Amino acid sequence: MTKLRNTDRVRIVATAATLFLIPNLAKAQDNYEDTTSEVYQLPTIVMTGNQALRGLGSGNNAAEISGYVAKSTGTGSKTTAPIEEIPQSVSVITRQEMDDQGAQTADEALRYTAGVYTQPFGPDSDTNWFYIRGFQGTQTGAYLDGLQLFGFGFGAFYIDSFKLDRIDVLRGPASVLYGGSNTGGIVNYISKKPTGDRLRYVETGINDAGTAYLGFDVGDTFEDIYDFRVSGRLQGGDGYFDFQEGLRGSVSPSLTWRFNPETSLTVLTNATIIDEVHGAASFLPYVGTVERASFGYVDRDSNYTEPSSDEYLRRQFSFGYEFEHIFENDWKIKQNARYGYSDLYEFNLYTFGYSGFSPTPVLSDPEFSRIVFEHDTTINNILFDTQLDGQITTGPIAHNILVGTDYNYIHLDQVQASAIGTNISVTDPQYGATQPDPVAYLDQRIDQHRIGLYVQDRLNFADGWTVTLNGRYDYVDTRATGTPEYQGSDHALSGRAGLAYSFDNGLTPYASAATFFNPLIGSSSQVDFYQPETGVQYEAGLKYQPTWFDGLFTIAYFDITRQNVVSGTFGSETQIGEVRSRGVEFEARANLTEDLNLTAAITAYDLEITEDEDATLVGNTPNTVPEQFASLWLNYTVPEEMGFMEGITVGAGVRYQGESWVDNANTEKVPSATLFDAKIGYEKENWGVDLNVTNIADKRYVASCTSVYACSYGEGRSFKLRAYASF
Repeated sequence: MTKLRNTDRVRIVATAATLFLIPNLAKAQDNYEDTTSEVYQLPTIVMTGNQALRGLGSGNNAAEISGYVAKSTGTGSKTTAPIEEIPQSVSVITRQEMDDQGAQTADEALRYTAGVYTQPFGPDSDTNWFYIRGFQGTQTGAYLDGLQLFGFGFGAFYIDSFKLDRIDVLRGPASVLYGGSNTGGIVNYISKKPTGDRLRYVETGINDAGTAYLGFDVGDTFEDIYDFRVSGRLQGGDGYFDFQEGLRGSVSPSLTWRFNPETSLTVLTNATIIDEVHGAASFLPYVGTVERASFGYVDRDSNYTEPSSDEYLRRQFSFGYEFEHIFENDWKIKQNARYGYSDLYEFNLYTFGYSGFSPTPVLSDPEFSRIVFEHDTTINNILFDTQLDGQITTGPIAHNILVGTDYNYIHLDQVQASAIGTNISVTDPQYGATQPDPVAYLDQRIDQHRIGLYVQDRLNFADGWTVTLNGRYDYVDTRATGTPEYQGSDHALSGRAGLAYSFDNGLTPYASAATFFNPLIGSSSQVDFYQPETGVQYEAGLKYQPTWFDGLFTIAYFDITRQNVVSGTFGSETQIGEVRSRGVEFEARANLTEDLNLTAAITAYDLEITEDEDATLVGNTPNTVPEQFASLWLNYTVPEEMGFMEGITVGAGVRYQGESWVDNANTEKVPSATLFDAKIGYEKENWGVDLNVTNIADKRYVASCTSVYACSYGEGRSFKLRAYASF
């Protein structure tokens, strides 16, 4: 069998970098005098700085964090701001919470977050799937350090959770800040970065399937101006499905160069390689997973690919930087940039119904039909984001001003091929049958350029009032060559207006309205080129930070209308679709005591198809996503006064997902499921050990279905043991 390979290199636009040149380092001050306390008088305004935020960390993704609770973040406004001043719902999943819950992937870390539905296709080892407020955000809603992780088709970037310091979730449209992005919100992965502290950390672990890993995190400072940090993880072994195995490695070196107290440059790099045989939680029929078949249920551990030819090979690299210079008036100029490269090759067989592509068994000894699939996808992605921010005081109003421009260049080279494979027994699969060579149906190169200009004014006045005003202009140009060919360009204005008032008792009611813009890639026989999705969100809520313990509580009501939705038969899609998502979210994150941490979430949606080419679908609920889900997690560490029990930690969690629909026609339902998780551990001075158990009862459940041919089992019971030490 000839594997598809296409090694055409991207031709990078020479002018892209010059449009966003790093600010002239020659302007950096050579002296080391601290001028942050100075105030500069102008004839009509007073310019001061953001001294109150200086202690929260550097960069636009800084945050003030303790245990499970974050008090500020840069994700909701691109400048570090108190969470209560952000006029949208925001979550911060801290490193401690990830470790306590035993999360080994980014989508596992999001399972206890309001408004976020993760792992809809089961435990997928190569993709961090998530939906926010009912809309799939995996390809357009994933960001790393404030820059988008582009994904299209089968091409995307994979983020190893070990390299992360935390995960920020901004619910609701974010295109006014970040350009074209997911309607429901974004997930912003924040990398581990140099801190200037001496760091020597090692971690190792193994699960009950036989996958083991070794991770390390090392950092230090030298010559008083350089800070470095290197983290990485090597992982390999057997998976939870028959014949599933793999080896992967990821390493992330970073370096901060402090030219002087006002100027710094942080370089961030990563290299990731994954080589594995696929698992098989997805593409299983409704009858046999949700509904009992004549033979019972499909074995959750069975794998219906061909192990001898199945292949998943990812080679990924990124290089970027974060530059910051603080002027004498305390205004800042910042630039974030990244080049990302991903080459992904896959060959596997997946099931598509029973014999003859039937949704139900047709033989007494049932067999699955199979599809042979192969693709080779390469992505080159260049991003720049340049910002100027500072504070201007006009009378009683403090204006926190942000102006910026960003550029996103995407080159994608993809080849996809398929064929009808041989059948395989459902209950007694035999392997080794000769398969036909897949035939290419797509051979395409896509170039997309995005340019955005944005401005934000966050006004603080009258001892508690905050008004947030945003405006943005985007231009996007897309060209696809090969099969199929298409091209198009578009532009749009988007905006956000928010109002909040912070009471002395910690209560902050808020309200906001935002429009959004999300460019699409593709065409059909009915549409020459897909127009961008557009729409509007209205949100109102209440945030509460208690004065008597460390916590953040958020309740939000939202109403999103998403327009220009692509719908219809494959190859003949139209863009007259519209979907409405409205609902209520509640989330609590708290350090109830020094030794007791809590996170809780409740989500209730009303998802509705309001326009569609197929009039019979209007009024129905979109498939895949449950309209209700909830979670609760508690973690307790035995304190010092308990004597010999000091250092023992116990954790317990419960997750509930409600019913969901199998298809947009709403013909069948996926039942609800309640899952329980637990942890026991021991920590002593500079070392510790944890055992986490997910889905304690080993409940067999279906995470979601996208049709009667494509249902996905949720993750079964798993044991994860880890040991760690710092020195």
